[in-house]
Amino acid sequence: MTQTIVPPAYVTQTEEQYDKGFDPHVARRLFAYARPYTGRLVAAMFLMLGASAAAVAGPYFVKIAIDSGLTAGDYNVLRYTILAYLAAAVIQWICTYYRVNIMSWVGQAVIYDLRRDLFEHLQELSLGFYSRYSVGRVITRVINDVEVLRDFLTWAVLAITRDIFTLILIVIVMLSMDFRLALITFSVLPFMVLATFVFRRYSRAAYRQVRAAISWVNSVLAENVNGVRVVQAFSRQKRNYENFANFVNRYHLERSIQAARLASFFSPVVDVLGAIATMLVIWLGGTAVLGNTITAGVLVAFVLYIDRFFEPIRDLSRRFDALQSTMAGGERILALLDTEIEVRDAQNAPDLPSVSGDVRFEAVSFHYEDDPALVLDHIDLHIRAGETVALVGETGAGKTTIVKLLGRFHDPTAGRVCVDGFDLRAVTQRSLRKQMGMVLQDPFLFYGSVKENILFGRLNASGQEVIAAAQAVGAHEFIMGLKNGYETSVEEGGVMLSVGQRQLISFARALLADPRILILDEATSSVDTQTEQVIQRALATLLKGRTSFVIAHRLSTITSSDRIVVVDGGKIIEQGTHDELLAKQGMYYELYKTGFQE
Repeated sequence: MTQTIVPPAYVTQTEEQYDKGFDPHVARRLFAYARPYTGRLVAAMFLMLGASAAAVAGPYFVKIAIDSGLTAGDYNVLRYTILAYLAAAVIQWICTYYRVNIMSWVGQAVIYDLRRDLFEHLQELSLGFYSRYSVGRVITRVINDVEVLRDFLTWAVLAITRDIFTLILIVIVMLSMDFRLALITFSVLPFMVLATFVFRRYSRAAYRQVRAAISWVNSVLAENVNGVRVVQAFSRQKRNYENFANFVNRYHLERSIQAARLASFFSPVVDVLGAIATMLVIWLGGTAVLGNTITAGVLVAFVLYIDRFFEPIRDLSRRFDALQSTMAGGERILALLDTEIEVRDAQNAPDLPSVSGDVRFEAVSFHYEDDPALVLDHIDLHIRAGETVALVGETGAGKTTIVKLLGRFHDPTAGRVCVDGFDLRAVTQRSLRKQMGMVLQDPFLFYGSVKENILFGRLNASGQEVIAAAQAVGAHEFIMGLKNGYETSVEEGGVMLSVGQRQLISFARALLADPRILILDEATSSVDTQTEQVIQRALATLLKGRTSFVIAHRLSTITSSDRIVVVDGGKIIEQGTHDELLAKQGMYYELYKTGFQE
């Protein structure tokens, strides 16, 4: 018994949008990206009309060659008609060649503009967006959906216009040559419309399932590649292979075969209907030729036109699916572009001047937009310039949210955060973050050399300053031990380095940027004891003269702080020095007994 394979709901839910019809609002906004290239589009349109007219003229020249050349025995007419037919073919080739070149250029330009706008918008979106929107979905919008839009704008739109124009020309020519034969040809159109409707109805669902299947394949593939260490560590290769081969990949195979069967059904139907139309025209037209009602040239021209008549109809049916995909993809692209930037600079906001680092949280509360539960509840905290403060508490207490508000990755829902008396919502984000440095638990290194990653926060620094920063945090020795020293490529994410080495580079990057306010978010939790000792020696240099916020679980990092702030349930429970808090025997004392002792 064959097992029915059903992909997860998250794979298919976005594919339902592919049944979207034509939306004038979406179309207007999408075509706005083609508006700067109107001149090229108009030129391509004229070239397309020229190519279509030349294609339609071909069979008519055959009629003239037969009736006025061969039948009449006029060699001059025959010769000139053949030359005219050849000229039409050359015109069609030239017009098509330049049209394809123009539209290829326009298509790439549209992709460039749209992806540029998407990238710029993604750079500005707040962290809240990325907590709700997976990276895979973002990449799909920027790559796949933009490609679908490019194909439709540059090929399908002109193809639809060409098909309609060609059909109109063929109908006019056929009616002008012989009204009765034209009606005989058109008699199969109702059957063509019925076949197209049935095919479109079933193929729409079939191709939606194919898209869902390939999404599932991509999702499982990405998951296994990203988690390859865990897969190999637990010897799951065989089980994962069987799951991929017998379920994921097989589902895609079955859906693709089903769609191929439907596609293979439609084309023969069109061919059969065309053959029936040709048979009727030859039979009735041949009888008319024998009765001297029409000429042989008219009959031959009709037979040639029948094939050219059904090709645009077949093409228009295919373009309908492209229209649906474009409307759905376009709607998703526009939804991404319309995603509101949660943290915006105030209009005409000034830059934050050079600060000393005095920080105040004044009655600050915060909750996420889609969750009314408070993450922070009425936080009042004053950190003097140059003071080092350790934030401690259990996981989920709100420590990281506090430093996110300081970096203005979120705005408080109540109260305000001030630096040197300036409300952060009243100054530009760029001027604030230029004076801040951040080192995270899992440091991210970009593709490039070690030197380029250290320079990330201060591009105009000299090579000597880069080396000095690395030496100050204890990274110079291991960097010089790499294959190419500071020019060694770390690959994307820094996969060529250990966690401790990546962390040391991130410390050097923060030190080189010379921030007035420094945030260390679990910066030493992922390193071994020996590396931590190197980092601890570097911290004295890194923290000196700066206002610093340290989130840590290791006692050695906490006890060296000027003040310890204990956070629980989004509230500040207690604060003081290490000895003061131990003497109170409150929450910090309990945390110290259970988790902080080393």
